[in-house]
Amino acid sequence: MEDSAVFIWIFQNVTVTEDLVRRRAEHNNCEIFSLEEISLHQQEIEKLEHLDKWCRDLKILYLQNNLIPKIENVGKLKKLEYLNLALNNIERIENLEGCEELKKLDLTANFIGELSSIESLKCNIHLKELFLMGNPCTEFEGYRQFVVATLQQLKYLDSKEIERSERIKALQNYPEVKWKIREQEQAYLLKRAREKEEAQRRMQERKDEKQKQIDSKLGFDRESKKREKTAWTLVTAEGKVLNVNVPKLHFSLKDDEENNQIILDLAVYRHLDTSLLHVDVQPTYIRVLVKGKPFQLVLPEEVKPDSSSAKRSQTTGHLVVTMPKAKEIILAKQKVSASIKHSDCNIQQKNTRRNGQVEKLEVDPSKYSFPDVTKIIQEKERTGQGPIKLQPQKVTEVKKSCVDFENDEDVPPLI
Repeated sequence: MEDSAVFIWIFQNVTVTEDLVRRRAEHNNCEIFSLEEISLHQQEIEKLEHLDKWCRDLKILYLQNNLIPKIENVGKLKKLEYLNLALNNIERIENLEGCEELKKLDLTANFIGELSSIESLKCNIHLKELFLMGNPCTEFEGYRQFVVATLQQLKYLDSKEIERSERIKALQNYPEVKWKIREQEQAYLLKRAREKEEAQRRMQERKDEKQKQIDSKLGFDRESKKREKTAWTLVTAEGKVLNVNVPKLHFSLKDDEENNQIILDLAVYRHLDTSLLHVDVQPTYIRVLVKGKPFQLVLPEEVKPDSSSAKRSQTTGHLVVTMPKAKEIILAKQKVSASIKHSDCNIQQKNTRRNGQVEKLEVDPSKYSFPDVTKIIQEKERTGQGPIKLQPQKVTEVKKSCVDFENDEDVPPLI
């Protein structure tokens, strides 16, 4: 279905792959088992996995600006000291108890509204810095007091140092603050559930609207699409529809005389996977299987199947098939006439024209012939008879030596 092709990228889980990790481990000669630091930010990762198996020695892990909704599969990173998960879709803090050496945790700009989930960080006794700025929980009344009293190992919260007096005061009011936080959490979780439901409804509406636009552009509706049978339209070169009980694909057939080829432009679905298309070019017809259904067209003249090519248009997504014609066409040319004037040799070639149009001749490709320029020689001078005005005068020059001389009879001849 074309709608799944359009939206599959939105819903698929983009995970951490070994190839991605190796490319990001160039500073470590692409070795991942001994890797201590890696940056996987801005990779559109939607699921966090495999790192706890491939990179057990990790100490620094950057995962900011992705689409991660849950903290998972990092509990076996015993040496991990710094974890950056800023700008993701995380809603609660969890599964970090196994990170025994964790010292710094950055969760800036997520969707953490369940503030009581920070209690899971009590096991991380080395945790000194925590960043929660930009999360809904920071708007709760008593937010800072609750975090300071719950995580007594912290030294900095949201880049602000925790004073000893602040911790003492937070511990004194801890039961009351904790009760207020629980109430605000429940109100936020109900609001968040309504927002998710509304977001899913709007996404479904956009999906349906997009599908309607695609159907309208291709010229058929959903009902006709449900009724389609095992074959699509079978048409001739003149556009005659043979299968009138099924919807047809829009197409155009162009006779490109200049390049001696025939071009078929078939309007397949723009987001259709190319693997679902199969093109079969024969000398007299072309058949295209679109998702297993044939589209067949009779060609106006024979073509070369072996020299034909098919590609998808990057702008429209249409299937464009280029089919060279079987008959070669070349431009006829006049014989080359050579005229030599004194020491200059000019060779001119002229195309044979009839009524101002270039004459196209069909010839046997195996018998191409071209004038041999090396055999062009100067025409012999001849003196013909005829009127003087029509007969150009031929002047024969007497070859002279480089030095003029006078015939002196007193000088004996050279022997």
